[in-house]
Amino acid sequence: MNSRYKFFVVTSSTCLAVMLLIGAVVGKGAPANEPYKHLSVYSEVVSRIKSDYVEEPDMKSVTLGAVNGLLEALDPYASYLSPDQYKQYLKKDQAKGSVGLMLSRRFGYVGVVDAIHGSPADKAGLGTGDMLESIRGISTRDMPLAYAELLLQGEPGTTVELSVLRVRKPEPQKITLTRAIVTNPPVTATMLDGGIGHVRVYTLEKGKSREIAAAISNLQKQGMKKLVLDVRNAAAGDPEEGAALANLFMDKGLITYLQGQKVPRQNFEAQPDKMVYSGPLVVITNRGTARGAEIAAAAVQDAKRAEIVGERTYGDAALRRVVNTDDGAAVILSVAKYYSPSGKAIQDVAVTPNHPVAEQEAPLDIEENGATPDPQSDESKAPSEDLLLKKAIEVLNGKTVEQKASTAAAKPLADPQRGLAPLHIPQSK
Repeated sequence: MNSRYKFFVVTSSTCLAVMLLIGAVVGKGAPANEPYKHLSVYSEVVSRIKSDYVEEPDMKSVTLGAVNGLLEALDPYASYLSPDQYKQYLKKDQAKGSVGLMLSRRFGYVGVVDAIHGSPADKAGLGTGDMLESIRGISTRDMPLAYAELLLQGEPGTTVELSVLRVRKPEPQKITLTRAIVTNPPVTATMLDGGIGHVRVYTLEKGKSREIAAAISNLQKQGMKKLVLDVRNAAAGDPEEGAALANLFMDKGLITYLQGQKVPRQNFEAQPDKMVYSGPLVVITNRGTARGAEIAAAAVQDAKRAEIVGERTYGDAALRRVVNTDDGAAVILSVAKYYSPSGKAIQDVAVTPNHPVAEQEAPLDIEENGATPDPQSDESKAPSEDLLLKKAIEVLNGKTVEQKASTAAAKPLADPQRGLAPLHIPQSK
């Protein structure tokens, strides 16, 4: 079976799972026994497969495929782990080497949300939208995300072979990555012409907002008048840190809220003393912008505090938990979602820029033997011109009306060197 045909089969099966899910959702308003009607449909299909399929099916695989199809239709970040897989998951060593990939489900396979800047996967050119057909020779079809992450881990210096599918190149490409200890890159700050500051954020792990605040403060001392906040490929990190990031530019109002079926609503409100910059602001996003960075972008956009330039973000802002089953297996799924101030679930709709600009796709760097070279510098792969940054500068310079000054602008701003207090979370009523 060639890759094009596989892609068709996977897409069709995913659509079928979505159709079954829609049927279940439509039946929510029906009597209490309505869900069992949908279960009876599944039972009948399984019975027909077992009796009429061309050969005796592996019912364990059929059931596993059905469970994973259901989870993917609900939540592309969910995982079902068998008892053995869950035992391995509990023993995972965070200090082990990895290739720096963040993953989700795509068309039944494991897809790439982002590659951490400077990681082996990033240096090889892997990025948002790529799909991993296999890891270490094991097909990722119906593979739990958490198990895929385990397969990618290993001792630093060891290698892992991947088969990669790209949208424009559906034939799989074999690559070999060398695992390493992946560290989150620091915030970078640059002063551009015209008093424009450019702050680049790669991750939003806990405490990163203090680092960003310090970078902004340093640029202000250099005479910064306008700011470009660049959160392209900022997919790793803590969603709540995204709320803290937005608070650096907002002195009042709702930043985001978290809510789920069994998780009561939690509001994240901006606090005036946490604001560090009140001038003109443009935020750059791309399809690798996720989690906390999306929360920050949605907040400043809804508050009309900033213009968004670039690509639609990935759509990943949720609280996930492990739910154990009676047989020792486990399901990892979203139990609550983060919402924009206007009430949109960020994981469902992502963030759409005010000024859309497509980013150039990085080439997949592969040598003839399938190995990935170790480049001296990432700059050799960078496009000759940064179109998104260029557009952001145009938007900043094209403003005819100065953004409304904050009520906090007249008083001293928070000193980032002293650190920021935790974001205030009012109690739900």
